[in-house]
Amino acid sequence: MSRPNLVRRVAAAVLAVSVCGVLSTLTPARGQVRPVAQTAPPAARPRPKPAAPPEPPPDCARLKCLALTFDDGPAASTAELLDILAARKVRATFFIVGENAARHPELVRREHEAGHEIADHSYTHADLGRASQKKVMAELTKTQDAIRRASGVVPVLLRPPYGSTSKRLKEITRRLGLAQVLWTVDPLDWEHRDTAYVERRVLKAARPGYIVLMHDIHPTSVRAVPKIIDRLAAEGYVFVTVSELFGGRLIPGEEYVRRNSGDPQGLP
Repeated sequence: MSRPNLVRRVAAAVLAVSVCGVLSTLTPARGQVRPVAQTAPPAARPRPKPAAPPEPPPDCARLKCLALTFDDGPAASTAELLDILAARKVRATFFIVGENAARHPELVRREHEAGHEIADHSYTHADLGRASQKKVMAELTKTQDAIRRASGVVPVLLRPPYGSTSKRLKEITRRLGLAQVLWTVDPLDWEHRDTAYVERRVLKAARPGYIVLMHDIHPTSVRAVPKIIDRLAAEGYVFVTVSELFGGRLIPGEEYVRRNSGDPQGLP
């Protein structure tokens, strides 16, 4: 074989070996499986914890229950009051003026979401005891609608402004499913814009089963609430909504001033 032919054959052999080596790195040999990179499965989402069952309402036949109630709001100072109540884990009852509910629906909604009781106090703070049937119906239904639009709830309690009631109002509230709630303790905070005065009046008059009347539209009254709660809680009082005070057994149309004095209150 001539030298040039030999050189060409050797070069061809070297080239064939090189090509086979490259292909062997690309194609797995028979009987072998090249491992394939796998993507880790997505982490399983943690299951949400089941909601805690609601706590049963306090038993006001055994405990020293007191209902704090606030009239005429909501107003700018209502937001501060809600902060105070939340910090102390106290629930209250708000008797709302309808035109204020229409003006501040976000505060009505916040009251409801915090677990407070929402109630009717007429649309314009009208004297319902002296008003005509047409006027009474308009005042009450407009307020019910304003509260429902703001919070999704329809009240079952009414506090007639000025405590003014009548046989006509009793019949109308009976038909509308509204119990009439008055009060036992009145610190006259609408007249005396003095925080210390309001504190003293409430602390002196409070008794188990009583309903305390205050006004969240007055900043001086709102500032009295922390000391009232702290002092009475130290004496063993439990703060409840009006409906809780009466065990949810309020009759539409009837008037309620305090828990029936014949019922046990805070007794062993």
